Amino acid sequence: MASTEIVWFRRDLRVRDHPALHGAVIDADRVVPLFVVDPAITGGAAASGPRAHFLAACLRELDAALRERGGRLVVRHGDPADVLVALAEETGATAVRWTSDASPFGRRRDQRVTTALEDAGVRAVPSPGQYVADPSEPRTGGGKPYTVFSPFSRAWEHLDRRRVLDAPSAVSVPQVAGEGLPAPDLLGADGRPDVPEPFAEPGEEAGLRAARSWLDGPIQDYDDLHDVLAGKHGSSRAAGGTSGLSPHLRWGTISPRWLEARARKLSGAGPAAFVRQLAWRDFYAHVYLFHPEDRRRAHQPRFRELTWERDDEALEAWKAGRTGYPLVDAGMRQLAATGWMHNRARLVVGSFLTKDLHVDWTAGERHFSALLQDGEPTQNDGNWQWVTSIGVDPKPYFQRMFNPTRQLVRFDPQGRYVRRWVPELAHVPDERIAEPWKMDRDEQRAAACVIGQDYPAPIVEHAAERERAAARYRSAAEA
Repeated sequence: MASTEIVWFRRDLRVRDHPALHGAVIDADRVVPLFVVDPAITGGAAASGPRAHFLAACLRELDAALRERGGRLVVRHGDPADVLVALAEETGATAVRWTSDASPFGRRRDQRVTTALEDAGVRAVPSPGQYVADPSEPRTGGGKPYTVFSPFSRAWEHLDRRRVLDAPSAVSVPQVAGEGLPAPDLLGADGRPDVPEPFAEPGEEAGLRAARSWLDGPIQDYDDLHDVLAGKHGSSRAAGGTSGLSPHLRWGTISPRWLEARARKLSGAGPAAFVRQLAWRDFYAHVYLFHPEDRRRAHQPRFRELTWERDDEALEAWKAGRTGYPLVDAGMRQLAATGWMHNRARLVVGSFLTKDLHVDWTAGERHFSALLQDGEPTQNDGNWQWVTSIGVDPKPYFQRMFNPTRQLVRFDPQGRYVRRWVPELAHVPDERIAEPWKMDRDEQRAAACVIGQDYPAPIVEHAAERERAAARYRSAAEA
């Protein structure tokens, strides 16, 4: 009798270097590639228009890749535990394979699924593939998980690496009913529109093209230019000096292990710095495996009573990119337009919300989560806690109070990034672009940018708010 296994796709939407798919093709005569439309996700608080549109297109691409190999993607709707048990009974599948998840929600879901499958006599087979290495493995000399990146990265460098796998040449799928590839509205976009200028093209082939283009040249400048908002010499690369691969890593349309292996074949400071960023991604997964409570509370106990202010007007100005600080506004408008934001801008806008406006970081995390194509809980939360100075790998809070004016002068001195996203500032001279409110009336008229009319005056004064923030953090730490 022919053996059958199910491969449950989630955030691993590719056929190349896919350990779960590879294992099923090797071990079973027939494979059922499955995607479950889970109402807990599509109708939950984490639903996102941009991600739903990206996901729908990735599923079409995955289905096409499977059809090229004689298979297809089966889609079912419902609770994954119920769907998988029923499908295993329907097809006679003896095992269900999937790519392990590190998010608190994903781990709870996978434990429920494992229990349900085992009760039904079906093997649950979690596989690697979401990260470069196994994020559960690194331990300190005392056997504890890490909470500081540098020692984690040293241990991470010595972890075993699995081999990179080829795509299967054929996938034999039994006769089984599906429910059709889902449209974005069924994946969480209902009432949540897509962004007007989506940052990343969806799908595995698009991810591979982007990755190969990055590895073939720009990665060499990464160490020098990763913070430069407009890229090398103001190039038109949408990602600036970064790779721009985060949406593909989030959805698994490219393999992080494959990407690391390719980057390590290159010499120089740029590739080494890029591999270090892949280690950061694994580090945040490691943290959330052992501290799932960080999803909604400060990792550092001393800052769990940190006071926040309720300022709806300021929060809305921040979301709309109307704070009067050009770099903050450019970053927020890039997010709203594309579903992505340059990492340096993410740090600046995060610091501004939490330390200039004194608004709870979770409000920023929720806004990012609603719009980011690459929104992933372990990464999004980890970065928000980092910039808020309440998370792991802590530095003194006063070292992460980013001055938005100085950051613009340092990382976008000609204002190319700012002018792209804040067109009101298009004709403001370079020497005024960081502080347009300092133009006199004649300068404002000449630049067609009257402050308070064409572009807002700053909604707060950074130096004063920095002092207020420092006092809040001192008070919380001393309590």
